[in-house]
Amino acid sequence: MGNELSALDNCSTFDDSVTPRTLAKRTASAVADYIRSGHVSKVVFMVGAGVSTSAGVPDFRSPGTGLYANLAKLNLPYPEAVFDLGFFHKNPKPFFTLAKELYPGEIRPTVAHSFMKLLCDKGLVSQIFTQNIDCLERVAGIPSHLITEAHGSFATHSCTKCKADYPDDLMKENIEKLEIPHCNTPRCNGVVKPDIVFFGESLPTRFFQHMTKVAEADLVIIMGTSLQVMPFAALPQQAKEETPRVLINLERVGGIGSRRDDVLMLDDCDSGVRRLAKYLGWLDDLEELWAKTDPDREVDKGKRKQKQDAYDGPMDMDEILRAQVESLTRDVEKSLKLAGSHMNTVSHQLRVDQERRDTIPAIRGITQGDRKESSPGSEHMATWTMTAISSTEATTEAHPPILNAIHNISALESPRVVDKGKGKATDDSPPEAANATAVTEKTQDENTATPSEVQVVRD
Repeated sequence: MGNELSALDNCSTFDDSVTPRTLAKRTASAVADYIRSGHVSKVVFMVGAGVSTSAGVPDFRSPGTGLYANLAKLNLPYPEAVFDLGFFHKNPKPFFTLAKELYPGEIRPTVAHSFMKLLCDKGLVSQIFTQNIDCLERVAGIPSHLITEAHGSFATHSCTKCKADYPDDLMKENIEKLEIPHCNTPRCNGVVKPDIVFFGESLPTRFFQHMTKVAEADLVIIMGTSLQVMPFAALPQQAKEETPRVLINLERVGGIGSRRDDVLMLDDCDSGVRRLAKYLGWLDDLEELWAKTDPDREVDKGKRKQKQDAYDGPMDMDEILRAQVESLTRDVEKSLKLAGSHMNTVSHQLRVDQERRDTIPAIRGITQGDRKESSPGSEHMATWTMTAISSTEATTEAHPPILNAIHNISALESPRVVDKGKGKATDDSPPEAANATAVTEKTQDENTATPSEVQVVRD
């Protein structure tokens, strides 16, 4: 909870034209490029209630929907009293009524939690500072040594009087029954509460021990926090001037944006991390990791992939260009696949043609005379004698090329009715085929023709 509100200036001007020192640009895609560059190995997260709201956990200060706005039924003198240590000693029941709603076990981690887990799995995370008490970082599978619960959590419990530890199973049982737990230490009987930091209490020692990791960070990601409560609100200021700070939040807070390498992603946390994961090329990994937090949930992978592809979120010009390049790349890949399919078809046809060429006599054209000029009614035509040759000759001498020869052979094989006087094809064949009509029968006046000769009449 902390001791005081932040007085940081949230109104510092954000100038998108400022040239950054570390990043190529002040954009989400530039952050992704920076992470992929290999220069990032110490990411520090600072998160608040906004990373859990999509899981159904209310934040504290949102008007009308926040936790404090919904505590009227507890008859508190003021909303924050539920986390006031002095009020708790007088009347602990309001806190345990609230604790029943917040207690871990029934709530599934969000995509934002899984994004932090993903970066942990890739060995990129130095520390995660969280203001949340819901333990969803732990439920998401993030190792406990990487988590600093700045305001404590429901993970452990102790007596407010003698500080003795209290078993987790007993605390859960008491909270479910709305009973006030008391210390098991003989002659103590003090009231036990989860190790959540109330107003007026000091933050855990662990918080101060790990603050130095912020100064050592090569990337700071701030998500879902108002940065209004000290000393947590001062954490982003501990980062070095040249260290990029990324804010994923519905609104700008904590003066983030005032430095040259600050990046603002004003969006809800789940959408923001999906956008960043997409630029990183890790979106499928993120969705798969998140799906594992609910193993009983049936996932329609087709619809999920369609949703991912449709998601873009608000983009700047640099990101729009990247999306266009990706789209063009997909088009080229599709074209290459089509071209490959076409080449396979052509290769197959060439093999078929080769087989036909080896079994069907190729054709060599020998000019018998020059075409004679004549009127449309003239019967004088130039003739070609087509002589059968061997396949070996066809390989080196055939003209026109073998594919055209095979095409013409196909045309020659079609039966035609020929007007011997005119030399015209009388069937409905195409004009091209009509120009090369085969005559397979010798006429009575052509007794001198050899059996191997075939006449073609051309008009």
